[in-house]
Amino acid sequence: EVQLQASGGGLVQPGGSLKLSCAASGFTFDDYAIAWFRQAPGKEREAISCISSSGESTYYADSVKGRFTISRDNAKNTVYLQMNSLEPEDTAVYYCATRRLRGSVNWWDRSLYDYWGQGTQVTVSS
Repeated sequence: EVQLQASGGGLVQPGGSLKLSCAASGFTFDDYAIAWFRQAPGKEREAISCISSSGESTYYADSVKGRFTISRDNAKNTVYLQMNSLEPEDTAVYYCATRRLRGSVNWWDRSLYDYWGQGTQVTVSS
């Protein structure tokens, strides 16, 4: 059974940092790309970052480029999202996801993802 467990969310002041983790099990982790999405209240779930199976390629939404960094440790079956310079607009539930389709093509398309973690809340507020 494929399982994704997101953690690391919390309350942080504007300008602060958080590091999210996504622990995976139930599949050959280093064969698949992993993506992070987020969903703010009243808004659609949006893709924010993706990392290829090897970790050599990374992708970011314009809204987080230069502030967020995605990485993975295939030995630990874990993907990370380092979030710096956080803004109130980053407040959302953050989800990690993967899919049966290999590769990172159309990484931003949430309809292509088959497996989702339970989400972790990030709140940016003073």
